[in-house]
Amino acid sequence: QLHLVSARFSLLPRIEPISTDFFKFDIYLRSKMKYLFSGLLISRAIFGQVEGFAPRAATTSLSVPTNNSKNGGKALPQTNVFPLYESTSEKGGFSYGEFAKENPFANNIGIATCKTAAADLLAQVVIAQTPIAEIDYERSLLFMAFGAIYLGGFQYLYQVQVFKRLFDVDAFTSQSWEEKIKDIPGLQALGAQTLLDLFVLTLIYLPTFYIFKAGVFSGSMDPSVWASSGIDSYTHNFAKDEFDLIRVWLPADLICFSIPMYLRLPVRHVVSFVWTAYLSFSRGGH
Repeated sequence: QLHLVSARFSLLPRIEPISTDFFKFDIYLRSKMKYLFSGLLISRAIFGQVEGFAPRAATTSLSVPTNNSKNGGKALPQTNVFPLYESTSEKGGFSYGEFAKENPFANNIGIATCKTAAADLLAQVVIAQTPIAEIDYERSLLFMAFGAIYLGGFQYLYQVQVFKRLFDVDAFTSQSWEEKIKDIPGLQALGAQTLLDLFVLTLIYLPTFYIFKAGVFSGSMDPSVWASSGIDSYTHNFAKDEFDLIRVWLPADLICFSIPMYLRLPVRHVVSFVWTAYLSFSRGGH
């Protein structure tokens, strides 16, 4: 009760002189309190579901002593106003960190799908200034499918599984930057990974994107039509696409392949978000 009274009085300095009528004043005050308690409920719902926080019974609460003769000066019943939180690892609740560690493939597909769809919406709504009612959902579907299958699935397999077998990535990425500069074999492996990735981006990534685009926009159910139309678009735009691809992904790859493996794809997703927004803006339309 003391928390409720304090909360109400804390709002008093902010109340505008809307009316001297008591009932209007009380309705106004109740509307302010509604937002306060809504925020508390939302906070509990959020922090109860994410890694590191799970609701549990409050172990401390406020007891207000009183001299009221009716209760003999005893403390009022304890009220759990604000629930405490403890680590989900102790209670067995959901932990995103544990899920990502145990299911890296599924986690990467989820991130890639959401990231690619969000980048397309950013390109449509923010960059191209498209009204919400006129969003091209076929285009959004294109980027969601492309993000899930290529960026989430194929990219994980070749950049994590294949690269780990072809190159001694752990030995190089675990060193300090000063040691990396002096590690000639490691730098050679870094250059080889970068060239291989640019090769894949040029000969697999871009054609796959245009084939996906043809599959969504062509209106045909014939995969041969998708392939033909997609390859035509790929060859027509090759010079501009390749120039943009190299100036973005050459420096990005040098950084991504220099950091520890567990950071490789998260960092790549950040760069990929910006690149996908650009690709959506420049090549995503009908």
